[in-house]
Parts: sequence; C-alpha cells; structure tokens
Amino acid sequence: MTDRTALIAYVRRGTPRPFYYANAHEKDRVPVDLQPMPVRDARAIGAQVDREGFQLVRHRSIVTDWTDRAALEAIHRAEVAALIKELTGADDVFVTSPGILRYSEKSGKAGSSDNSHPARFVHVDINDATAAQFAERGAGGRAFTRCAAYNLWRALSPPPQDVPLAFCDIRSVAADDLIVADAIFDPPDGAPEWSFESWVVGHNPAHQWYFFADMTADEAVLFKTNDSDPTRAHCVPHVAFDDPLAPADAPPRISIEMRATAYWWA
Repeated sequence: MTDRTALIAYVRRGTPRPFYYANAHEKDRVPVDLQPMPVRDARAIGAQVDREGFQLVRHRSIVTDWTDRAALEAIHRAEVAALIKELTGADDVFVTSPGILRYSEKSGKAGSSDNSHPARFVHVDINDATAAQFAERGAGGRAFTRCAAYNLWRALSPPPQDVPLAFCDIRSVAADDLIVADAIFDPPDGAPEWSFESWVVGHNPAHQWYFFADMTADEAVLFKTNDSDPTRAHCVPHVAFDDPLAPADAPPRISIEMRATAYWWA
C-alpha cells in the first residue's frame, strides 16, 4: 500500500483551554491547525501496542448486527475483554463502554446517534489525571501494580475506508505537544452533561503517523490511551483523516470503538 501525505487536524497552540462536545460540535472551542503530514501504512512495520502504542489484531466477532445494543452488551463486551486479556496478559479487563458507532460524513449518519461523529482533531481520550481517577474508581479499593486503558477500533464498512483512523507513534511525541482539554458529554436524551480532562495535540513536524489500509471485518486496531507503566508506550494521539488516495466511490466509513481498562493486581 502506497504511503500518502494527508491533512492532519492538529489544535493550535497558545489558545484558551480547548473543550469539545460528544454531540454539539458547534459549541466546541478547538482551533484547528491543518498540517500536511506523511501517513504511512502500519502493516509494513509490525507495530506493537507496548512500543508504538498500537497494533493490528485478527479477531472474528460473532456479532452480526452492530446496531443491536443488546448484542453488543451481551456478546461483544465479553469478546473484547477476553481478547485484550489474551494480548496483554492482564489479570482482569473491564470493558467500560458497550460500543461507540461512528460514521463518516458521506454516510449521512454522522450525528445520527450519541457520539457518532468521526474524531476530526488529534486527541488522546484521557489525560493522566483522568486515567488515575478512572483507575482508582475501577479498582474498587484493590491494590494494583499496573493499570492500562485501551481502545479497540474496528472498521465495519468494507475497504477501502474513506476516513480511516491515523495513529501517532508515541515515541515521536514530545510532552509539550499534549494540551489539556475538556471532553464534555452531552447525552441526546437530555441527561445531565458530564466531563473529564483529555489531551488535544499541537503540531510537531517530528510526529510519525500511521494507519492500517483496507481493514476488513476480521481485523481491529488495539491502541492505548494510558498506561501506568513508564517503561511501555504511554498513550496514542489519533485522528480521523480524509484519505487522499481513497477512490471517489469508496464506501462511507462505519466503525465501532470499544474502551477497556486492564489491571495487574498487586
């Protein structure tokens, strides 16, 4: 697969603290800084979740209808927990979301359900402060030697994907590239808003960007959003981008993201 140069939507440095919504993006304060960056096919490098922070995994799910929330709750949560436990050697894995379905704009379905827009600026879902809070809460008072937060991202639409997800090798990211922001969740059912701290990312020409071309339904990307072990990849900035080499008739991207927390007990 040919490498490409794509526009990566960074966030401008030196601006008031950014914030963004899960649904009401018209209220976001995220000053975008579009930068052309090389994006390479990660299939060629054998990326590893504890080195670059992301890796491609083979996984066949028995879920047949990804819009069936009951099936995701009853079946896919357990599938994801078992997969991450096998891949990482964690003692326990807790899947914290029944699944986030997202659609590229061309589908006409972006925004049709809760948090269904593609993530259009470079970010990390949680920062260290949020990760520590979530880790302690999830452990329920039990002591642990390591805690790591993972996402499992799967393209449900056939290849090629028009708006794939790009991942930045964490070894190319400087500490001051990470900008504290507020992620605000505004449920469409009118439930109260809630928020936590995340990171958005400023441009750095040293960043090394990758994606997995032509993903199939039996593949997924496991990537890290935090890890308490300083000897391993810490987190992965990521962003949805328009693939300049995707054909005009490429099917609109549909994807699902599962989020999980893994523990190694003391």
